[in-house]
Amino acid sequence: MKKLGLLKQFLRGNGTAYTAGIVFMIIGQLLSLANTFVIGVIIDSVIGEILPEGIAYRGLLILGGREHLMQNLWICGLVLVSFSVINGIFMFLSRKYSAIASEGIAKKIRMDLYEHLQNSTYLYNTNIKTGDMMQRCTSDLETVRNFLATQFQDLVRCIVLIVASVTVMGKLNTTLTLAGFSLIPFIGLGAFFFFKYVSKMFLLADEAEGAMSTVIEENLSGMRIVRSCATQSRETEKFIKSSVDYRNKDLKITVAFAWYWGLSDAICQLQIGIVLVTGIFLAVRGSISVGMLTVFMTYVTNLIWPIRGMGRVLGDMGKANVALGRIKEVLDAPREPGSDDKGLTPDIEGQITFEDVSFAYTADNEVLKNVSFSIEKGKTLAILGRTGSGKSTLLHMLVGLLPYEKGSIKVDGIELKDINKKHLRKNIGIVLQEPFLFSKTIKENISDNNPEITDEDIENATTIASVDQAIKNFEKGYDTMVGEKGVTLSGGQKQRVAIARTLINNCKVLIFDDSLSAVDMQTDKNIRNALKKHCAGTTTILISHRINTLRQADLILVMEDGQITDRGTHNELIQREGLYKQVYDMQSCVLQMEKAGE
Repeated sequence: MKKLGLLKQFLRGNGTAYTAGIVFMIIGQLLSLANTFVIGVIIDSVIGEILPEGIAYRGLLILGGREHLMQNLWICGLVLVSFSVINGIFMFLSRKYSAIASEGIAKKIRMDLYEHLQNSTYLYNTNIKTGDMMQRCTSDLETVRNFLATQFQDLVRCIVLIVASVTVMGKLNTTLTLAGFSLIPFIGLGAFFFFKYVSKMFLLADEAEGAMSTVIEENLSGMRIVRSCATQSRETEKFIKSSVDYRNKDLKITVAFAWYWGLSDAICQLQIGIVLVTGIFLAVRGSISVGMLTVFMTYVTNLIWPIRGMGRVLGDMGKANVALGRIKEVLDAPREPGSDDKGLTPDIEGQITFEDVSFAYTADNEVLKNVSFSIEKGKTLAILGRTGSGKSTLLHMLVGLLPYEKGSIKVDGIELKDINKKHLRKNIGIVLQEPFLFSKTIKENISDNNPEITDEDIENATTIASVDQAIKNFEKGYDTMVGEKGVTLSGGQKQRVAIARTLINNCKVLIFDDSLSAVDMQTDKNIRNALKKHCAGTTTILISHRINTLRQADLILVMEDGQITDRGTHNELIQREGLYKQVYDMQSCVLQMEKAGE
């Protein structure tokens, strides 16, 4: 029922066109049945001498009577052609409006999926598999669209044919009607069990295809790593394994369809044979006319194949049901709190306070434990810690990517949870250790397509980030296309372009999550000096393993195992034993050895 509710939601705005398509299809099918009935009347009452009754008799009178039609058989042909033409028009309108509605529904699903993924929680986005998600947004969506555009109409058409045919045939001859429907229950029963079976198989095949797509996506994204580590053979084997798994599961569906089509074909042919033999027997006895037998044979033939096709329709419905369920899983994913237009939008100055903040990704994996510190507006905070000590988690909480349930985080005295997320991120800029660049020009990556940003603003930002000269050395300068994920740039260049992209927004708080790790020490120093000069009054938070990067900070935090184990200035921390002094002594020793080597 929940899935039906989801379909109802997608139909909003497209329901009128979709209903019109179904109505036109029903009219077209009724005209097709009427055309067959007219053929029977012509055979019996025009070519033959059996007088019709009811509406058929009135129709003969309107067309001039039997004698007139006998002498002008072209009128009968014109009537049949007219029925066919009108039927064709209605079927065209049916397909047209169904296509309009289904494409509108597909667009709505696509936009809803994209919008929901844009606003789903950070944890959800980090845990999804890209290949599987791409399949849900493309292949599964197309499956639902195809079902609504074609298969559902086939289902309605089959129901209309059954009801209308039984009504007409039952009035003509009860015995032949029973003969015509003697095996149809078996076909319907087989179609139902086939639907139940392939629904499960479609789910397994869909999951296998998603796993295969994930392997492809990972290898395309990490092609340089695969080649540099010479792991092509291992990755090929992994792909072959996932491909074979998908092939085997999809093959089971194909085999199931082959069995179903073969058996249902045999039953359908047998059903037509039963009607033909019974009809001939009744015609010989004079119980039915040749025209009536023709009508029955046409109705049964036109009816038996759609019913036989119900297996395919039900199979497709099973596939669409699975696809809709996978789409629903995405739309049911938790949305990020405060991602809408709700929440406070205060003027952020940059004072930040953490009070007894704790965080755990899972119940038994507490990453932060009662973290407390405060940084004044315009000051610089530095954080040092081993890998896994919770540094990045802390900063992700500050920009609202991760929720906090214990403790309090305040920005300028306002609880972080109460601030609108979009407003928060416009004022707090973060540069990650592994920055992401889009597949467009350097200029577009930095400006982020903001029309208000001038070329002068872009050059100023790249100058501060010490990447302006490297960009100008490119043949096309700022119009140089960046490959997917910035693959055409070096690691240091990507980091510096990402820094420029953050600086250009003039944020009140700047966070550098080990984002100077790929640049040399001199460039690191140049960037820090430029930041100090051009970003005076901006609250700055630095994560780094380089003491030279941290030493000028107003406050340095040392983190171990999710806790702050020490804090102070550079001069204070090197005077007492601890992790900071150990790193300082180690790096000082390395520098002395390098100088001695020179």
